[in-house]
Amino acid sequence: MMSIQDAYNDWSASYDNDRNLTRDLDREVMVEALTGRHFHSILEIGCGTGKNTMVLAQIGARVHALDFSQGMIEKAKEKVTAENVKFEIADLTQGWPCESRAYDLVICNLVLEHIEDLSHVFSEAFRVLEQGGIFLIDELHPFRQYEGRKARFDKAEGVTEIPAFVHHVSEFVNAASNKGLKLVKLDERWHPEDENKPPRLVSFVFEK
Repeated sequence: MMSIQDAYNDWSASYDNDRNLTRDLDREVMVEALTGRHFHSILEIGCGTGKNTMVLAQIGARVHALDFSQGMIEKAKEKVTAENVKFEIADLTQGWPCESRAYDLVICNLVLEHIEDLSHVFSEAFRVLEQGGIFLIDELHPFRQYEGRKARFDKAEGVTEIPAFVHHVSEFVNAASNKGLKLVKLDERWHPEDENKPPRLVSFVFEK
C-alpha cells in the first residue's frame, strides 16, 4: 500500500480539480466559522494545496502553514503568494517547528484521519497556543469511516485509497481534555447531496 505521504504527493497534481464534496464542504464550514474573525498569528497544520490558506491569509496578520507533502506545499506556494504566509514542510507526528504560546488560532482540516496518535497533536496544539487561543478542527465524520469511506483519488491506473485511522467523536474530545483544551463547540455537517445519509463532517472548536 502506498504511504500517506507518497499518496498526497501523487494527488497534489489533481487535488484542486477533482470532484470532491468533502473538500468543498470543509472549505464552506471553515469560512462560516471564521467570518468576521481576525487573528494575529495562525498555525495551519496540514495545509495541503493551500485551499484554505488563502482565506486564512486574509484574517491573520501572520500565517504559518505546515504540511509533510512536498507536492502539496509546492501547489500551495503557487496559489498563495501573500507576504504574511510562511509555508514549511513538517511531520505533525513529530515535534512541530513552532514556538510555544505563539498562536491565537491553530486550524486543522481533513488531516487527523491520517494520524494515529491524537494525544501528540493535542499536546502540541496546547503548547503552541497562547492562553485563550482556539484550536479549530474539521474532519471526515467517523460515521462515514464506519461505512468504509476514506480519502481516495482516481488515476489512469485506478483508484488510490489513502491509509486512515478511525477516531470516534469521544476520542477527539477526551484527547483534547486530557491535554488541557476545553470543548466550546461541536457540530456535524452534511453536503446538499447527502440527504438521508450520515453526516459528512464533524467539527470542533477547543479553547486553551
